[in-house]
Amino acid sequence: MSRIVLVHGAGGGAASWSRVLPLLPDAVAVELPPDAVTWEECVEAVPTGEPAVLVGQSMGAFVVGLAASVVPTAGVVLLAPMVPAPGETAGAWWEATGHAAAASEAARAQGLDPAAVVPGPGFDVDVTFLHDVAPEVLPEPTDPSWPSAALFDAPYPLERWPDVPTRVLAARDDRLFPPAFVARLARARLGVEAEVVPGGHLAALSHPDAVAAALLA
Repeated sequence: MSRIVLVHGAGGGAASWSRVLPLLPDAVAVELPPDAVTWEECVEAVPTGEPAVLVGQSMGAFVVGLAASVVPTAGVVLLAPMVPAPGETAGAWWEATGHAAAASEAARAQGLDPAAVVPGPGFDVDVTFLHDVAPEVLPEPTDPSWPSAALFDAPYPLERWPDVPTRVLAARDDRLFPPAFVARLARARLGVEAEVVPGGHLAALSHPDAVAAALLA
């Protein structure tokens, strides 16, 4: 079985995978450099060696996609991801994907205030990220945290997605990236059908058994 390399998303750190790591036989969680200003600098944190399965959560999808083009890779798994497009910046991704409309529609269907789940003045971390995460399992925040503000303006350097097996896992109760939104992006940008795992955007913390099982499938 290939080694599994876990890459966290924005605002998180390697500790984001603390509940999943013990459930995987050969895995390592990467700590991305908070001062990186290019995607290539982020990839430098990904270990090389024998081909590994690279797992990217949320904005970590940008990192593992690029890493898969330069390090030995057995496959890629994207969890609740920001699926990138060639030349796109992480800052422009939101409007380019129609995120605000998709997240607002899903929020209204659940009886939530759309402003709470769309980044902006009314954004609510508790409503969007922590609704299914027990306080005692939350890792201590890192300071400074990845990514730097400059990284949001860095164009994604890949011309095409690497030719490696790629899976997309949508989180069933994700309020930031609703499953239907993730499924649409996976189909349009990667040509794959998204699978669904339990949990919200931080499913690795709220449902580690299900996430680990999906990674081992």
